[in-house]
Amino acid sequence: MTDPIVVVGIGADGWDGLAPSARRAIEGADVVMGSGRQLAVLPESPALRVAWPSPLVPALPGLFEQHHGRRVCVLASGDPMFHGIGVTLVDLLGAERVRVISHPSSATLACARLGWAAHETPVVSLVNRPVDTLLPALGDHTRLLVLSRDEHTPAAAAELLTKHGFGLSRLTALGELGGPDESRLDGTASAWSHEPGARLNVIAIDCRADSGTLRLTRMPGLPDVAFTGDGQMTKHEIRALTLCALAPAAGELLWDVGGGSGTVAIEWMRTHPLCRAVTFERSAARADQIESNASALGVPSLPVFGDAPAAFEDVPPELSTPNAIFVGGGVTQDGLLEECWSRLRVGGRMVANAVTAESEALLLQWFSKCGGQLRKFQVYRGEPLGGFTAWRPQLPVAQWSATKQSKGDAT
Repeated sequence: MTDPIVVVGIGADGWDGLAPSARRAIEGADVVMGSGRQLAVLPESPALRVAWPSPLVPALPGLFEQHHGRRVCVLASGDPMFHGIGVTLVDLLGAERVRVISHPSSATLACARLGWAAHETPVVSLVNRPVDTLLPALGDHTRLLVLSRDEHTPAAAAELLTKHGFGLSRLTALGELGGPDESRLDGTASAWSHEPGARLNVIAIDCRADSGTLRLTRMPGLPDVAFTGDGQMTKHEIRALTLCALAPAAGELLWDVGGGSGTVAIEWMRTHPLCRAVTFERSAARADQIESNASALGVPSLPVFGDAPAAFEDVPPELSTPNAIFVGGGVTQDGLLEECWSRLRVGGRMVANAVTAESEALLLQWFSKCGGQLRKFQVYRGEPLGGFTAWRPQLPVAQWSATKQSKGDAT
């Protein structure tokens, strides 16, 4: 039986910080793989040292095939299973072929320095993501840690916080945690003026909202003013009810057909960092406003495709089998609901909203064929009328929702 790949977490303190078991794993290897910085801290040994190529992930299968039958040790930064190479190797090779020897993660060390409870402190990684990804985690008097891309991330985070009404937040940039050159920079977001420090750093944020900052939570039903565009959107009362019918869960994928301003897809993704979404919009101008809203509300990874259902063919395989589909526009388009239903995975949910008599009649037909729930919502908003307040009705919305029970469900 081939020996498992041993993955050893190594900290900023290098060889001196390794446990005896980790040292034995490295010393007993025929091949040691890692970054140039990690390999440089090892003592001399007869093992072959292989520095990571770039790009790394596509090269991994070939590397392990090349060294098949040898004892291979992989060096990782900190805890290999915390946003690390250990996760990548388990996905590639399987858990039975990977043995992990952990080291304290940068997040664990940061909480130790700050006196924060690690189990109560959320972590947002910006290592390979835009800084806007931080936005959904912000909230008055919340604490969080940010894994930085590089030495410029603290300033970028401070600028983002200030721009979005969190300029009073306290920031601490902790560099080279656990090593001899460990550093610490403190300040507030609006007054952050430090020069770039350590390239390897973690940012601790103690959030404080400025007076009057719009409160944006992960709960469905953000205020309509949180979105920009031409007004083509599912309004927040109906949006909240629609998200409840779609029932997002961590790791699930939504297709939002007829994106408009992107409100439903954006709110779906904000409910949990692992929620994914794809939106379809025929208008180029509205596609641009979806991308703008997605970035401004912290989900810049939301992909926008063209006119449905033709654009369904453009979706990459990893996003091609949705757990839920929302049809917010184009309900009466010939064949659209049939194509959406056929793409939905078994056990998935489909929700369609209608505001015209014709689209409402179509939803009634689908309810008759596939069952589910048929509802009609009427929302009134209090608005000024002279010196008084009057109830202004919004357009009533009919909603059909159903769960696909089998591949043979009626279409």
